[in-house]
Amino acid sequence: MKVCPQCQLRYPADTVYCFVDGAELALMRDPFVGTTIAGRYLIEEQLGEGGMSTVYRARFTLVDRPCAVKIMNPSFASDATVRERFRREARSAQALSHPNVIEIFDQGELEDGTSYIVMELLQGQTLSALIGDEPVPPLRAVPIMIQVARGIARAHDLGIVHRDLKPDNVFICSREDGSDLVKILDFGIARSRKDPRLTSAGELFGTPQYMAPERIRNGETGPSVDLYALGVIFFEMATGRLPFDAPDPATFLVRHMTDAAPSPRSLNRRVPEAMETLVLQLLEKDPGLRPVDAHRVEQDLVALGHTLGAKAPPEPEADPESSTRPPARLRPAMALDQWRRRLDVFDQMLSRAYSGRPPGDQERTLSELRKLVSEIGEVRAASAKEQRILEDIDARGREGRQRLGFAVDALGLDASKAKDDARSAQADVERLGRESEAAARAYGEAELALLTWEGRSAQLEPHRQLALAYRACGDRVDAWLEAKERERRAQSAALTKERTVGDLEYQIGELRSALASHEQGIDRDRAAAQGRLVDLGARGERIERRILQLATQFCEPLRARPDLGPLFQSLEASASPW
Repeated sequence: MKVCPQCQLRYPADTVYCFVDGAELALMRDPFVGTTIAGRYLIEEQLGEGGMSTVYRARFTLVDRPCAVKIMNPSFASDATVRERFRREARSAQALSHPNVIEIFDQGELEDGTSYIVMELLQGQTLSALIGDEPVPPLRAVPIMIQVARGIARAHDLGIVHRDLKPDNVFICSREDGSDLVKILDFGIARSRKDPRLTSAGELFGTPQYMAPERIRNGETGPSVDLYALGVIFFEMATGRLPFDAPDPATFLVRHMTDAAPSPRSLNRRVPEAMETLVLQLLEKDPGLRPVDAHRVEQDLVALGHTLGAKAPPEPEADPESSTRPPARLRPAMALDQWRRRLDVFDQMLSRAYSGRPPGDQERTLSELRKLVSEIGEVRAASAKEQRILEDIDARGREGRQRLGFAVDALGLDASKAKDDARSAQADVERLGRESEAAARAYGEAELALLTWEGRSAQLEPHRQLALAYRACGDRVDAWLEAKERERRAQSAALTKERTVGDLEYQIGELRSALASHEQGIDRDRAAAQGRLVDLGARGERIERRILQLATQFCEPLRARPDLGPLFQSLEASASPW
């Protein structure tokens, strides 16, 4: 909807005239609907509008595939930071290639610098619309939560932190069996841990209602901020309300830093205890007290779902959404067989009109038509070949991303367990360190008592208390030695577990590098294939226009001849050549 700048009435986006005074409202027309951008995407309908971008239903004209196109507001075209955020959104989501993350097909910039992203077309509703003001029943909520955790785990494994998780950025579609399919959207302010750009000191982007205390306090942008946001989202799903209420953004930020989250069960008795425990753990102010990572969150949710008897979503490797996309086909072109039949009719026209002695210009026109019809056939065959190449490139791209992504998942699960073990080992080190310190203090106290009795005896008179003090000191030294040895063993075990975590993270890093190289190669191949398809499409359109022009030129001098009427009727009775 648009608002008239004069009367403030609301109108559909394609309205041309104001209902009040009939004045033309040309500015209310959407400048993109009905146009083709980047030579490939026909914009059909506006789906939604935000402050920085608009999303449209579109069609990929080269292969006649439905898609969605997100176009940056042209007023931001000159803002390099906004353009970089758009680029980051596309690259971040495309690299993930996960059934619970929206699939990105393409990205680029228009001639005026306006950025666009081409993505899969989703049917459904946002999680915020699903929640409304009511809790989501646990049997439905847990499978949704599992899928959100899986998508975020994949992002974190690949070094990407979303930083703006909220129900508006979680989309709920339906699978063929009617179950929920989750898609995480909008990685526009996502941050790669290897890419510090656009994250300058003092920057605070995101939504206050879902912002982690460490982001507010010191600008931390690690995975822990997404885990906290998951806690807020899950709290909202469980209770139908946010954990904190506030009249303004600043108060939300203060409450996230200072206030403890209320018990979800105090607001909704149907919340399982295990869900409440997990939600409150995610909402811990100290990131070190939250689950070690999103894999741990997923595993806890899977166990909860099993206990509740909830239908578990398919594993990512087995999820058909991992490898499917809308079928593609070459766009309609001129019907060659039909045009060959028309050429036969043209031959008959010349023969009947000129008794076998047609003018040279008509013969030349007909000859050129035959040549062009043959040429358009060759162009169509070449386009079909290039389309198969493009489909193969896209298939290789998806297969490579999925193969590497699933390998990262496997290592990520191992790393998650290793992190849990390392956290437990470190807790043992801290506990045994305290025990060692206590043993040292106990020895110090025993030594003080020994010195007291040595002073009394002055090596002149034996005292039983002196003997007891020596024995107590020996016992305390033995206890201190044992405690110190236990601490050293725990430190060694913790170091081993930390090394295991480091080794696994190194392997994940190698897979990230392999994925980056894979994407670079696919991008080069795709750009080359798309360029050839665009060139062939443009060439085909030129030939088609020329064919129609020559056909009109050929028929014009013959239309006045009554004896050719039946032949013209046969031409006009045939279907459109397009």
